[in-house]
Amino acid sequence: MTQRIVSYALAIMLLGMAGSNLSAETIREPAVAGRFYPKDAQKLKNAVMLFMGEAANTVHQKPVALVAPHAGYVYSGQIAADAYRQAAAHRYDLVVLLGAPHAVPVNGVSIYSGTGYRTPLGVAEIDQQTAKELIDSDPRFFFNPEAHQKEHSLEVQVPFVQVLFPNAKLVTALIGTHDRKIVSKFGKTLATALKTKNALIVASTDLSHYPRYDDAVRVDAKTLAAFRSMAPATIEAALREHGSKQIPNLATSACGETAVWATVVAAKHLGADCARIVSYANSGDSTLGSHDRVVGYGAMSLSRDPECRTVPKSSSRTEQQTSVLTTEQKRRLLELARKTIEHALHIDMVPFPRSDDRLLVQPRGAFVTLKKNGRLRGCIGHMAENMPLCQVVSAMALQAAFNDRRFAQLRADELETIDIEISVLTPFRQVSDAGSIRVGIDGVRLKKGDRVAVFLPQVATEQGWDRGEMLDQLCRKASLPAGSWKEGARLYTFQAEIFSESELAHHISSDP
Repeated sequence: MTQRIVSYALAIMLLGMAGSNLSAETIREPAVAGRFYPKDAQKLKNAVMLFMGEAANTVHQKPVALVAPHAGYVYSGQIAADAYRQAAAHRYDLVVLLGAPHAVPVNGVSIYSGTGYRTPLGVAEIDQQTAKELIDSDPRFFFNPEAHQKEHSLEVQVPFVQVLFPNAKLVTALIGTHDRKIVSKFGKTLATALKTKNALIVASTDLSHYPRYDDAVRVDAKTLAAFRSMAPATIEAALREHGSKQIPNLATSACGETAVWATVVAAKHLGADCARIVSYANSGDSTLGSHDRVVGYGAMSLSRDPECRTVPKSSSRTEQQTSVLTTEQKRRLLELARKTIEHALHIDMVPFPRSDDRLLVQPRGAFVTLKKNGRLRGCIGHMAENMPLCQVVSAMALQAAFNDRRFAQLRADELETIDIEISVLTPFRQVSDAGSIRVGIDGVRLKKGDRVAVFLPQVATEQGWDRGEMLDQLCRKASLPAGSWKEGARLYTFQAEIFSESELAHHISSDP
């Protein structure tokens, strides 16, 4: 561990030395470090590597271009990594980042002509010769420093470039015009400038902004299909169609549509003839996300591939499959819970909770319980069956560690002593007779007026309570007098599949 930290510190020092001869007056300083991504260099590099380690498999030949999102890493970092994974095994000398301005209007194309972009990882050098060549080619291509100063859509891409292509230079441009002729002219000019270079183009865009989850999924599928056509007119028509349908709260279908147009034009002139969708998610899929108001994210790769074939789509995540969890599935959920807490403590980031296992993406309720030396250290659950199981486990692990009001937030030095337990719930069933509740088998939910409380099946057994005492304690947990369950209260039972790290470790060690 110490050797890895020293090696990493040395790499950061050398990276800083490599950029130390650049003029500070013309280096763009980071605007969103500490907000969109970690401001600490080691945490930032670890976050990029975390996402790359979980990234989607490659689906393509060597990419000419990528489409990647630009939201905060906790929401879109994994999808961005899916895009960069397509190029990570190849060498590039130049990476061109294209975006659309979000803060300062640009009537044309603003090409950054300073000497570098600084992030916590050091300074990424600008290819000033290529930038000048582009600016000199057309009066509508220029450098507006203010447009780049606070723009996040390009900045969040730079750490991926620094980690994966440390020797590559950058060209960055903001395309503010929607005039298709100007955008196409820029794409063609860019292709000409890159003709003899070993370059990668990255179009930085998020997808639908602020609709509900289900609307975003539908809109974004059509947008990505239009992007895949590699036809700017088709892209424009699809986005205009979305706008005409008055989808509630849909502000835009792609904030970087002009960047995608230019990228498609340039990539086609550089020989790309195949676009593939690598992955999709929206902010509602993240550990911290809500389904009420989301932003969509897509990863795409464009390459030369005369045998371009559609990648088989994965099965719908809402498909139901009733089954008991296998030992391997339990292990994966426990590993996700621990990784979530570990990364939150050490790199201010959490893994993106997704799985290709149908059972792990079923909508299920679950509790995550933390125990320290056999004693409760935190327990939070989500009972509604409206989120994929893996997302619930990740979110509840975070809540149990840091938001259980009964305990102080978990410290990093405690993590090794923590045993994580997960309880995956069955649906609730209302019971009319409290006598039918099976102590040690049934979990119980009590609701009286606006007061609600829940005990997991194992609680009564662990505390040595009989049925009546358990129900009295449940009333107290709901801030009701003992015995309140006897009149006017509704009781629900459920069962839980309960498993823990210590249990699985014992099971594995006991196997012949």
